[in-house]
Amino acid sequence: MASRTSDQHSRQTRIAEMRRADKARDRRNKIIAITASTAIVAGLVGFGAWVLIDQKQKDEAVAKAKAAAIKNPVSGEQEWDAKKLGRNHVETPVKYEMNPPVGGDHHPRWMNCNGDVYTEPVPEVNAVHSLEHGAVWVTYNDKAPKGDLDKLSEKVRKTPYTLMSPVKEQTGAIMLSAWGKQVTVESAADPRVEQFFTKYVMGSQTPEPGAACTNGLTGK
Repeated sequence: MASRTSDQHSRQTRIAEMRRADKARDRRNKIIAITASTAIVAGLVGFGAWVLIDQKQKDEAVAKAKAAAIKNPVSGEQEWDAKKLGRNHVETPVKYEMNPPVGGDHHPRWMNCNGDVYTEPVPEVNAVHSLEHGAVWVTYNDKAPKGDLDKLSEKVRKTPYTLMSPVKEQTGAIMLSAWGKQVTVESAADPRVEQFFTKYVMGSQTPEPGAACTNGLTGK
């Protein structure tokens, strides 16, 4: 009888020890979990703060580059007095003094210029109307390398208020035009391409800022 009682007491003692061990293990696991969670949260917060700071620095750098592009003149750029460029809507042929034209009287309907790339020549009188709305017009002749044209096409397609088309008779292989502004560039990699886009796509030279570049003439 005494032996049975001793065995029961021993089992109860072992069970109590196992329960204490389980509780201790549970406490350790909770402490480890809480510590790990705290570390992860702290890491995420730190990473998030770093990302925000890094993005802020990138945004500031982009803003500074854009401000510099707008402020500084485009090297080699030709300019015409915007006040002397006609803005009448006409449905008769117009003889322009520059090729491609950068302004003047034009057709009542504009060329679509929402990143439109035309593989055939477009009517000048319609393209000029697009410039009046703030578009940049990229033109090229047969001397322009295909690789450059591919890069320029890609850029135009990504940029609202731009259009691109061939102008066989122009003097430069690649030319960029805005209302009253024009520059000839050597290649698609010429830094003046980016500057011209930044400065003149819906830039301060625009006679009718906010006017549409869609629902116009779509070409052939």
